[in-house]
Amino acid sequence: MMWTVKVTRQALKQVDRLPLNVKENLIDLIRDIEQHGPARGNWPNYGRLSDDRHHCHIKKGKPTYVAIWEVTNKGIRLIEVTYAGTHEKAPY
Repeated sequence: MMWTVKVTRQALKQVDRLPLNVKENLIDLIRDIEQHGPARGNWPNYGRLSDDRHHCHIKKGKPTYVAIWEVTNKGIRLIEVTYAGTHEKAPY
């Protein structure tokens, strides 16, 4: 069963400012989450921040870009991407 991934309004604004290759990586990550669920150990520097919050690097180097998402409803398999941007400003 597929997961539904939504991007918050604030994260959409952040995505607009990302470089093209980082946007493409984020789209790949979202597709991966939709198919396989929120735990993405196959992505670089993936980590579980809490029971329902996760993050991973979508581009290494300087600057490093990260995505943060959380499971908002396990029953209907709903996930929200809450942050996409540089590692320095990430709300861990």
